Amino acid sequence: MSKRLPASESETASELAAQIRATLSRLKRRLREHGGREDLTPSQISVLLRLERDGAATVSGLARAEGMRPQSMSSIVTALQNTGLVDSSSDPNDGRQTLMMLSSKCEKLLREGRAARQDWLTAAILQQLSAQEQQKLSAALELLNRLSEDGALA
Repeated sequence: MSKRLPASESETASELAAQIRATLSRLKRRLREHGGREDLTPSQISVLLRLERDGAATVSGLARAEGMRPQSMSSIVTALQNTGLVDSSSDPNDGRQTLMMLSSKCEKLLREGRAARQDWLTAAILQQLSAQEQQKLSAALELLNRLSEDGALA
């Protein structure tokens, strides 16, 4: 980034914010290219990641968690079931309820996708950055982590 930053502190911060967003957006796109999930919608990816993080859930529970109508969530879950990424079973605590969970196929795809993205990024860092640049990247990541911590802005 060889752009010259504006003189005032707030202009500098604003320009840095714009550059960070643009750079992270490009990096996210590149990682997505190497992760193998291009055929899923953002809503489907969000549901899969929620199931991975939070565990099995009902369609209505997923809808609440994602802030959408149960009918919309039902469509998303049905599409994921049709592709074999989500399985269902009766709730052991309430047989009237059906729980949705990741299939073993989905768990494998998530692992493989993360590994592919990690491999690509590792190779890119090794091929494109010197040891000194890698140290600078490490220092920049510490700053980005500080910005992304909860409570960064009170």
